[in-house]
This record gives sequence, C-alpha cells and structure tokens, in this order.
Amino acid sequence: MIEAGRVSVNGKIILSPAINVIDKDRIAVDGAEISKPEPARMWLYHKPPGLVTTTRDEKGRATIFDRLPPELPRVMSVGRLDLNSEGLLLLTNDGALKRQLELPSTGWLRKYRVRIKGNPAEDDLTPLRRGLTIEGERFRAMAVSLDRQQGANAWLTIGLREGKNREIRRAIEALGFVVNRLIRVSYGPFQLGTLKPGAVEEVKPRVLRDQLGLSDKPKPDQPAASRQITRNKRSGPGKPPRRR
Repeated sequence: MIEAGRVSVNGKIILSPAINVIDKDRIAVDGAEISKPEPARMWLYHKPPGLVTTTRDEKGRATIFDRLPPELPRVMSVGRLDLNSEGLLLLTNDGALKRQLELPSTGWLRKYRVRIKGNPAEDDLTPLRRGLTIEGERFRAMAVSLDRQQGANAWLTIGLREGKNREIRRAIEALGFVVNRLIRVSYGPFQLGTLKPGAVEEVKPRVLRDQLGLSDKPKPDQPAASRQITRNKRSGPGKPPRRR
C-alpha cells in the first residue's frame, strides 16, 4: 500500500515504511484518515469441542472464528485449546495484551477439569505433582487432585502455569492413561462459570483495570458494562477494526 502511494502522513504521501510516527500524526489511506487504536478489551469465550483455535485451518476444519458473533471486532485468542478440548478461551483485540498473558512469567494458574479412562490411585499422579520429562521436554509440576471415580472414568482437577502443546494429554498418557474429556475452567482470575458453549461475554473495563492495570475509560461508543453475546449459527468473524 505504501509502495503504491496510497498512504500519507500529515498530508504527505510516503513511499517507504521507514518512518517514525507519533500519536498526533495524521495517517490516511486513500485519503481517508484512520482512527486511533481502540482501548484494550477482553472477552470470555466458551469454546466447544470440534473447533480449531486458528484463523485458518489447512485441513478445512471449522475454526472458532467461524463461530464468533458478527458484532465482535477483530480479535485474537490468548493461547489455544486443541481441537477436542473445550472451555474457557480468552479473546482480545490487543496484540500486546495477548503476548503478555501468554508469557509463563505472568504466573497465572490455568485450571482444567480432566476426565481420564481408568481407575488411578493417588500414587499414580505423583509424577504430575513433581514434574516430568517426556521425549526430552520438561513439564513443570502441576497441581492435581483426584476428585471422583465415575464408572470406568476418573475426574481430575489439574492446574498449571504454562501452556505447552497438548501438555496435559501428553503427561496423562505418559502415566498410562488416556484423556477423554478436557475442560478449561479458569485462566488466572477469569472463570468459565455458567457461560454456555459458544457464548461470548465481554470483561468489564473495571475488571481489566483491577486485574491487568489497564485504563477503564472506554470510548463513547464502547459499553462500560459486560454483556453476553449469543452465538449466531450462521455468523462469521467480525470485521477488523481500523487502527494505526
């Protein structure tokens, strides 16, 4: 777009991206001035199983972005849940916030309800609590409780502070069991609660301020209270916001 002469800064067409801009600079594309970035916002999403957490899938499978309400702005997921996993997924319109929350150094505990096939004893779960190495990859110690036995399956609650690829499933398989259901119920202070599968709920600006230190001053057209959005079965991803 810059090489085509479509972008101007303060009324002057630029032909190279090697230019610094500040907040007061006026940037336009095709003569239309672009708006400033929106304040950081966050949504809680109850991901159903059977969806991939990518914008596109090389195998043609449905993604979460195919199912999000059309009124959402362009959003990114904070971390991922694999195809068969379900539960709480955080969405945000802010790339810096996404990266911050994905860092292991953030230290937020992520809790999962995990159903495994078999009848494990407490001693079987000790390696998870101590940490284990699988194929040369070290997994940190997890917080694990054996909740109940339900027929041929057992329910566990597992908490971890990092999100390696298929970490819980791989760790359970290393113990000789198989995960047949995995539900994320919380991510740091954010809870799945009673949010129904496929539903999206915006986090109140006050909560973002308290938990993340973000500004709670919304734009005039931004709602100050959280609202739950019911999924439209035929909806697609929202339009991307205009930003610098």
